[in-house]
Amino acid sequence: MAPSNSSDSSMPAEIPAPYGTGPAAAGSGASADASTPKPAARIRTHHLQQAKAKGERFAMLTAYEQYTAEIFDQAGIEVLLIGDSASNNVFGNETSLPVTVDELLPLCRAVARSAKRALVVADLPFGSYEVSPAQAVATGVRFLKEGLAHAVKIEGGAFYAGTVRAMVQAGIPVMAHIGFTPQSEHSLGGYRVQGRGDDAARLVEDAVALANAGAFCVLMEMVPAETAAAVDAAIDVPTIGIGAGNATTGQVLVWQDMAGLRGGKMAKFVKQYADLRTTLGAAAKAYADDVRSGQFPGPEHSF
Repeated sequence: MAPSNSSDSSMPAEIPAPYGTGPAAAGSGASADASTPKPAARIRTHHLQQAKAKGERFAMLTAYEQYTAEIFDQAGIEVLLIGDSASNNVFGNETSLPVTVDELLPLCRAVARSAKRALVVADLPFGSYEVSPAQAVATGVRFLKEGLAHAVKIEGGAFYAGTVRAMVQAGIPVMAHIGFTPQSEHSLGGYRVQGRGDDAARLVEDAVALANAGAFCVLMEMVPAETAAAVDAAIDVPTIGIGAGNATTGQVLVWQDMAGLRGGKMAKFVKQYADLRTTLGAAAKAYADDVRSGQFPGPEHSF
């Protein structure tokens, strides 16, 4: 179900450019003050829909606090996810299961207040939507009202089509998450690839049911590339992949994996773009050495 782009659905709805990349920033004379960067326009769900229609792609990263939200937003990341992955990337848990709504809401507010352009999506954590569509609507409302999110994400297949429909009817944009769903790791038998062989058809059916129910996007995790491509071809709404090949409209990574902060062995689908763990560790060691030797603070740091 493709959302409307605007009151005139024939008009293009291109993804807004990052902050400072418009005519004013380029000094084109389009603004009376060419030195003032052009304010960023907010990305909405229909911009992602338009990207799929035009064969364009977009990027999504997790963010859990002010500074990464600002940095990723200004770098041009189109979608920021306050993932339940905060459980094992912020709060020190082994899995995503223990994190609660009350723990995620402050993180969501920090990201939403800091990102001026990106679409901000929040995960509904385990136990906050499975009981009934009414519970899902109530939790989704909290994330939009208290967390200032623009949309929410839930895990599960066609079984949750009714839940998605109820949430959308209540005015809550919903991103669906299928394939490997971390909140179901115990029932799935651990971290295992989904959608292989005969199971590929079920995954397509899940995606179609969720899109028909009103999900504005379908995220697939740990799915064979050919299955993900079949899902993308079967639905009109955008798709996002993580370990699902490159046929999807968007891609998502946990930012600590992408930037090399976590350390240790990375999942096969992760590409590491920096080594922040080494950089930050070296900075902390240099600081400690300067303190112990008396080099910091020096005269230039004193009043």
